[in-house]
Amino acid sequence: MCCSVVCWPAWWWTRSCARGRSTTSRSCATRPTAGRRWRAVSADPAPLVEVRGLEAVFATGDGLGPVDLRIEPGEQVLVVGPSGAGKSTLLRCLHGAVPHAVHAEMTGTVAVAGRDVHATGVADLADTVGVVAQDPETGVCLTEVADEVAFPLENLGTAPEQIAGAVRDALDLAGAAHLEGRSTDTLSGGELQRVALAAAVAPRPRLLLLDEPTAMLDGDGVQAVRAAVDRVTRAGTAACVLVEHRLDEYAGPDGTSGLPGRWVVVDRNGRVVHDGPAADVLDRAGADLLAQGCWLPLDAELRVVLGSGDLTSGVVRDGLRALAARAEEQTAPEPEPGPGSEPGAAVLRARGLAVAPIGSPRPTRRRPVTPVLRDVDLELRAGELVAVVGANGGGKSSLLTCLAGVQEPLAGTLEGPRPGLVLQNPEHQLSRTTVREEVAVGLPPGPQTEVLVEEVLRELGLLDHAEHNPFRLSGGQKRRLSLAAVLVHERPFLLADEPTFGLDRHGTVAAARALAGAAAQGRGVMFTCHDLRTVAGYADRVLVVGQGTVLADVGPLDLVRDQRLLAAARLHPPRLVQHLAAEVGGSGELRAVLQGLDDAVAGLARPATAVVPV
Repeated sequence: MCCSVVCWPAWWWTRSCARGRSTTSRSCATRPTAGRRWRAVSADPAPLVEVRGLEAVFATGDGLGPVDLRIEPGEQVLVVGPSGAGKSTLLRCLHGAVPHAVHAEMTGTVAVAGRDVHATGVADLADTVGVVAQDPETGVCLTEVADEVAFPLENLGTAPEQIAGAVRDALDLAGAAHLEGRSTDTLSGGELQRVALAAAVAPRPRLLLLDEPTAMLDGDGVQAVRAAVDRVTRAGTAACVLVEHRLDEYAGPDGTSGLPGRWVVVDRNGRVVHDGPAADVLDRAGADLLAQGCWLPLDAELRVVLGSGDLTSGVVRDGLRALAARAEEQTAPEPEPGPGSEPGAAVLRARGLAVAPIGSPRPTRRRPVTPVLRDVDLELRAGELVAVVGANGGGKSSLLTCLAGVQEPLAGTLEGPRPGLVLQNPEHQLSRTTVREEVAVGLPPGPQTEVLVEEVLRELGLLDHAEHNPFRLSGGQKRRLSLAAVLVHERPFLLADEPTFGLDRHGTVAAARALAGAAAQGRGVMFTCHDLRTVAGYADRVLVVGQGTVLADVGPLDLVRDQRLLAAARLHPPRLVQHLAAEVGGSGELRAVLQGLDDAVAGLARPATAVVPV
């Protein structure tokens, strides 16, 4: 199953026509008809969304369906499934990107607010549907944040005197009020997500479709998304359909009860296999969801693995200790360091570094550039895995691009060989027509390369997609591919910008362990990450970025225990990590518990392996 294309917000289609953009391949007027077998929409009183017998099959043979779905005003619906199951495709069908932008053989009907999506088209639904796409860059077309949020209002004929206030309200709701005067090309990925959310809610849509809206967000941003969804649906006239992996962070301290009350589960074959109240779905399918790689809220995960969802219970405490002990027993001996690397030796050093924001023009006397980070002193040593954490817009991505030599520092010095860099947006580094060719770029042809490519594809769960077009993969699959394509080059050290964002549970663990494995082989590895559970489970050190500089260079456990540092960097550790920080005796025990839980969940995917007894 794959989510085969980039998705644009519903109002983008109006923008492209209004601004005179070329619409050769995605025209607002396009009405694909070949092979369509659409039934007439029922004349009975309709709910806000009604889907009957929907099936969408792409040229690759991947697809979605059958789907029958009825959504009433005021409902919040969470779509759950592993990476590549077709969750994004479902959202695209609901607002017409499939089939109007992307050809698919379709059967069945999709109606929104009583309108047949196939007959109506994307642009004509802009007064009803708001969309936040998986990649926010694809929905941004104006240079100023305020203009970006105002544009859908203008397209819908909002009175001019009402637009400024509506823009401010939407930005405030999305936690983006501080971005109002910014240029969109200077925003980080997380900041772009906030602006995309503001633009989606500004027209007060009746249907809000959110595709991984928190993937790049810090803790404050995650809660802003939840607040926006609650506000949109509170009056009972609008509904929200949410695709999300970061369920525990989205839920917050409320656990499962803090998530949308209705869950729709899509399996690896694109079929809807469960649709009902969250508690019922988890009772029937919680273990299967974990086995397929879905993230679940912590209480549900612990209930499946250990038999209780209560973190404070003796059952959970003893079970976590048993998992930690098993993880330590199964830890493989460290591999021999790679050629030219000595564990512990400094291989990359920055002194007094001043870093420009990504996308900044070259500074001149008349146009100086204000650094996003200054006075940065750091060392990345061979054989260690270092995480960089901090709030959106704090300069994490800018730091990595500077260390990689993509942009020059404004001041200071860099010493060491140029590292490999995994970009935050995987499509920015894709260039070949098959996944196998993409990974092999730059490697000498021959049997040794073939074996190396095969190994990394297997490690990152991409072997079954080796002959697929990289641009036809789901967002999570593209992310794993971008990591694989850099790992195979075995540079002395590697920088990865948000390598786990948008990944399901299996994908996250695979990516983290691939990075840890590279470090164990003697390479220096640095990665940015908002997922503090992954950081605590795999990183050796943490660089904490905030207030325009590096605030601290600490161990993961020291970070989680330092409330002042967490507040200064606007970091929000998940409940499990907070709880363990007060229980464990050291960083090694913290890592063992988290990795042991990862092992237990991975065991659920292997039929011969029973759930860990407690």
